[in-house]
Amino acid sequence: MNTNELKLFVMAAEMLNISAAGRQLGLAPAVASARLAKLEKQLGADLLHRTTRQVSLSLEGEEFLPYAREMLAQEEAALAALGHGSAEVKGTLRFAGSSSFVQRHITPILPKFLERYPAINLDLKLSDTKFNIIDGGFDLALRNYATEDSSLIGRKIADDTRILCASPSYLKSFGTPKEPSELNSHQLIVFNNATPRLLTSETGAASCTFPPPNITPRVICDDGASTRLAAKNGVGICMNSLWNIHTELIEGSLVRVLPEYKVKDDSAIWLAYPKSNVLTAKVRVFIDFLLEEIGTPPSWEAK
Repeated sequence: MNTNELKLFVMAAEMLNISAAGRQLGLAPAVASARLAKLEKQLGADLLHRTTRQVSLSLEGEEFLPYAREMLAQEEAALAALGHGSAEVKGTLRFAGSSSFVQRHITPILPKFLERYPAINLDLKLSDTKFNIIDGGFDLALRNYATEDSSLIGRKIADDTRILCASPSYLKSFGTPKEPSELNSHQLIVFNNATPRLLTSETGAASCTFPPPNITPRVICDDGASTRLAAKNGVGICMNSLWNIHTELIEGSLVRVLPEYKVKDDSAIWLAYPKSNVLTAKVRVFIDFLLEEIGTPPSWEAK
């Protein structure tokens, strides 16, 4: 299979424009169309739907696209291993991650990364809801929830330590709970579809969960930054990751609630990529950069 035709298909699929993709590769529109048609004939499937007004991916094209990207990545890695190709790390890196974490800890350092690697472009997909790395065709993803996905490999950055917190103004108005049972009478901010976490006491008291069973939360949210802001502005008590609220804890706009109770949770912050993918140069340098900048231990865990 001709990798130049694969590259043309990937670019056309991303741009939804065959002529523009062809121009990027120095091909006339007619030549680009002919080469894509040749690839489709070889595969026995229409990869792109074409009309006079637009181009769109076919179902077969959507299914084939991640494999085409993978074949190109493998070619790049193989040539690099043999010392061929440009020494400059380049290409578009498709990165997915928690929007809340990226906003707090990655976006501020992106200028430094882009200055260091001027030939790398970033395509970011940010969401605090769960997503499928493989189906999305991502080169790399940052995840901050527990996973048992055996199709992924990656590098752990840090534990995802979670605590209960609220603003001083809220606690002044509603009181500070001394026991978990008192949470039943408080306004709670809960992450959407979150699994109840077990709270265990350092003193050996009976364990409980957050949120408590049979309690209707005052606010349900699917965005970590919004839960932080809601708690900071006195809406109620929430469970939040230490990486998300450590600045507010230092400045005092949020304080720990039930500090003698620990949240039992196996979640962690880690970088992952599909086992089937070759670890290309652009992915490797981004992983190294994030580990370098975030640090060990990370700033939010440092004592």
